[in-house]
Amino acid sequence: MTVKLAVPTPQQVEWHNTEIGMFIHWAPNVYQDQEYDDLSTPLDRINPSELDTEQWASVAESLGAKYIVMVAKHVGGFCMWQTDTCEYGVKNTPWRDGKGDVLRDLSESCRKRGLKLGIYLSPQDIYNGAQLAGRCETPEAQEKYNKIYRTQLEEVLSRYGEIFEVWFDGGQEIEVGDLLERYVPNAVYFQSKHASIRWVGNEEGIATYPAWSAVRADSDAARGQGTIQHSDPNGEIWMPMECDARIRNTWFWNTKNESTVKSLDHLMELYYRSVGNGAVLLLNANPDPSGRIPEPDARRAKEFGDEVRQRFAHALGETGGSGHTLDMDLGGPTKIDHIVIREDIRYGERIRSYEVLGFDGERWLKLCSGTAVGHKRIERIAEATLHKLRLNVLKAADEPRIASLAAYYTGAATVFSPNIQSERKKVGEWGPELFIYKKDRKSTETYDIGDLIDDAGQYALYFDNADGGASGVRAESVRLLLNDASYPQFVSRVEDRYRINITGLGQRIRLELELYCEPGNDGFGNIWLEKL
Repeated sequence: MTVKLAVPTPQQVEWHNTEIGMFIHWAPNVYQDQEYDDLSTPLDRINPSELDTEQWASVAESLGAKYIVMVAKHVGGFCMWQTDTCEYGVKNTPWRDGKGDVLRDLSESCRKRGLKLGIYLSPQDIYNGAQLAGRCETPEAQEKYNKIYRTQLEEVLSRYGEIFEVWFDGGQEIEVGDLLERYVPNAVYFQSKHASIRWVGNEEGIATYPAWSAVRADSDAARGQGTIQHSDPNGEIWMPMECDARIRNTWFWNTKNESTVKSLDHLMELYYRSVGNGAVLLLNANPDPSGRIPEPDARRAKEFGDEVRQRFAHALGETGGSGHTLDMDLGGPTKIDHIVIREDIRYGERIRSYEVLGFDGERWLKLCSGTAVGHKRIERIAEATLHKLRLNVLKAADEPRIASLAAYYTGAATVFSPNIQSERKKVGEWGPELFIYKKDRKSTETYDIGDLIDDAGQYALYFDNADGGASGVRAESVRLLLNDASYPQFVSRVEDRYRINITGLGQRIRLELELYCEPGNDGFGNIWLEKL
C-alpha cells in the first residue's frame, strides 16, 4: 500500500536548493551598543556614511549564499526604506540627505549578482506601540497599527522586484494573506499562519538529526509556530527548517564582541548540522555604525564559503536512481572521507532507514547508517580507500528516489571510528543549542526509533563527543515508550550506557531522554543505539 507523503511545492524545492542564505541586521541600536533599540538615538545622529550594499552582496557571494534576508524593520520600528507610514526611519536622517533607501540599493545589488532577496518586517514595533506578533493594548490602537503594518508590508513587497522570502519574526496576528497572495505568491513565508518554512527552534544554526521536513496538519507547526520538535516523517504538510545563526554572539554589531566571531571549524560544524541534515543555513552579517560589514566578519564568511567549496565542489563519483539498492563504481581504488546522499524530494521523504557499504577490493564494509535523508544528508566517515559504494535503503515509505549518491575526499579530520562493523545506528545529535537557554543544563528530547529496530532484542544507548573524546552529555533518565505507554522495566543503566529491551515490533517505539550537559561543555556529539 502506497503511503501518502507530504511533498514540497516548487517554491520550497527552489528554497531547499539555495542551502545557504545571509541575514543582515542593522538598526539604531548599533549606536546604542545593545541588541534592542530603545529609541534613544537621535535621528540626526544616524548616518551610516559607508553603507554599501555592493559590499554586502559581495560578502554574501563569498559566503556561498544564494539569497539575502534584510531586516527592513526590527522590533524598534526603524524603517530602512522610504516609508509613508511613520517618521522613524532613514527618510528623517542625514544619510543621503534623507533620500536613501536601503531596500532599493540592496535589491539592485542582488539583481546584479543573481542573488534572491528576502524581507524581514517585524510585527513588533516599539515606536508604534505594538508588542510581540503585532499586538496592541486597545482595539483602537490595534486598528491603527494594523493599517500601518499592512501599508508597510505592501510597500516593501511591491517596490523592489521579486521577493524570495518573507520573515514574520515572533509570530504574526495581523491579517496579511491578501497582500502575500497579491504581491509575492511564489515566496516562502517564515512564521505566521501562512508559514511554508519553520524555525529550527534555536539561534545556533543547528538542525539536530534526524531533521524531517514534514509536520502534522493538527500540530502548532501547521499554524506557523513549529520547530524541529514538530518533525514527523509521516506528517501531511511539507514545512522544512531554516537554521538562523549569528556569526558573532549577537545579531547586531557592538563594540564588545569582535572576539566572538565564530571560528571556521565552528561554522563548518554548523554547515554539517544544518545543510548536512537537510535544512537551510541562514548566517547573519552585522554591519557596524558606518554601514559596512566589518573586515573580521567578512573575512571569516569568505573562509567558510571557500572551505565548503573546497570540500564539495567536485565529487569523485556520483550516481542516482530508483529502488532500494544503488551501486556506484569509483573506477578503481579511491580515497574518500565523505558521502553525500540526496533524495528527489519532489516525491517526499521516502527513506526511513539506510546504510552505506564500501567495497575495498576484498570485502564490503559498513561505512555509515541513518534514517532521514531528505534534500541532503552529509555523512562524515573515517578515511577509506574503496572501489565501490552501495546504498541500501533498509526501510522506505514508498519506492526510494535517489537524486544523488556522491563520494568526496576532503582531507578534513573525521570524528567517527573506522568502518562500522557493529549494528550501531544514529538516534540523533546533541549540541549547545539544546542547553544554551536552560539554567539547569537539562533538556528533554524525544526520538522515534521504530525505523532503527530490525528485531526484538537488547540494545545499548550511549553518547560520544564529535571530537572523539569523552561525551560531555549524559542521560539523567531514559523512558521507553511503546505506543505512548511507558515501560520502565525494559530500561536499565549499566555504567555509562543504558540497556533497553525491545520485546516486539509492529508498534511505535520512542525514547524520551532527559539530557544533562556538564558546565563548560559547548561541543557537539552523537547519540547511538547498538544491538547487543
